[in-house]
Amino acid sequence: MAAEFPIARPRRLRRTAALRRLVAQTSLRPQDLVQPLFVKEGIGEPQPVGSMPGVVQHTRESLRKAAEEAVRAGVGGLILFGVPAGKDATGSGADDPDGIVQRALADLAADLGDDTVLMADLCLDEYTDHGHCGILTGAGEVDNDATLERYAAVALAQARAGVHVVAPSGMMDGQVAAIRDALDGDGFTDVAICAYSAKYASAFYGPFRDAAECAPSFGDRSTYQQDYASGPEALREVQLDIDEGADIVMVKPALPYLDIIAEVAASVRVPVAAYQVSGEYAMVEAAAANGWIDRDRVITETLTAIKRAGAGIILTYWATEVAGRLG
Repeated sequence: MAAEFPIARPRRLRRTAALRRLVAQTSLRPQDLVQPLFVKEGIGEPQPVGSMPGVVQHTRESLRKAAEEAVRAGVGGLILFGVPAGKDATGSGADDPDGIVQRALADLAADLGDDTVLMADLCLDEYTDHGHCGILTGAGEVDNDATLERYAAVALAQARAGVHVVAPSGMMDGQVAAIRDALDGDGFTDVAICAYSAKYASAFYGPFRDAAECAPSFGDRSTYQQDYASGPEALREVQLDIDEGADIVMVKPALPYLDIIAEVAASVRVPVAAYQVSGEYAMVEAAAANGWIDRDRVITETLTAIKRAGAGIILTYWATEVAGRLG
């Protein structure tokens, strides 16, 4: 005898791959992905990053080829990180018109025009001899306001080189306002700002510091990056950046902070980005190399989780590979 009420059976909609695709609530697209790229001054050929299998420090020429490959695959954008030949206390290479990122941006702007979104990390840690994200006081602490002046100068240098989006990552108070004022005052009102608004003092950045050669020579960045034990602070930081003129806000890292991504996405009306950082990448690659996981499935699952949490833009070192697979 039939039951008085129909019995719900969610498994009916999971029976085949086609049914699962039909009802899927999250769809990962190539244009959601941004490819981070490292470009190093003074090298003759790409240099592999030992802690990040498959990632290299590019020459200007190999960068152009990698960028073209990424754009052909359909990625939404590229973000550049520079490794200068020389460093100093003020990070002068960061805003040098002839600096490595400015030259690389000019190359890519000439090659690609508006076919993709050219982004550039805006910070000083890759350029300072002490490895911190700003100017230091005599006591060895980061001077917030002096650093803002440097960030404004870097933003202008990147804008003049052809960047579409600057991405300040130093977590200085007032950095978005200082950069927006500088850009607008010099006529670059169309250059957007993607603020690293909720960037945590995380242990997941180690391989990146190998790639960008920017490990602090003393101390750490806990005084200016966020404490991973604090959640509500992220929303305050995000709202401050939006109030100062941020066009996009970012959460970094991604997987350990899916709750933060979801809270931010639910509370703002601007695009939300998330950075799947070097430690997340390296762990998957290491586990896959040992045969412990299905590499491709894990990559897709992690990226889908980040998108499901609410990030519309995902920075990932697998961007080109995954875009090609999705396309």
